[in-house]
Amino acid sequence: MDPRCVNVADQLLLIEQELRSLGWWDEVSPGDAALASQAPFCVDTLAFEQWLQWIFLPRMKVILENDLELPHASGIRAMAEEVYREQLSEVGRLLDALGAFDRLIGGAN
Repeated sequence: MDPRCVNVADQLLLIEQELRSLGWWDEVSPGDAALASQAPFCVDTLAFEQWLQWIFLPRMKVILENDLELPHASGIRAMAEEVYREQLSEVGRLLDALGAFDRLIGGAN
């Protein structure tokens, strides 16, 4: 088991918590077609926060629960900064959580 797994799991919970505190946590999943997008971050079918909730968090949960190899790199914070460039002060804690995730993933095994 990768020694980062516990810290990654904690960081994923913080990301979820920030999405909820921003009011961006949806109770109803987008349709299957929206979730099946092949575009990076599903930019053509989902808002970034929807991608975090419905694609990113579930995929990371599967990786952790099945003791699969963690990704070797992550640049999610940079994408979030671009998406939320007009509201950076409002999403600061979400950006911090995403940045911490990026650093954990980028760390050596």
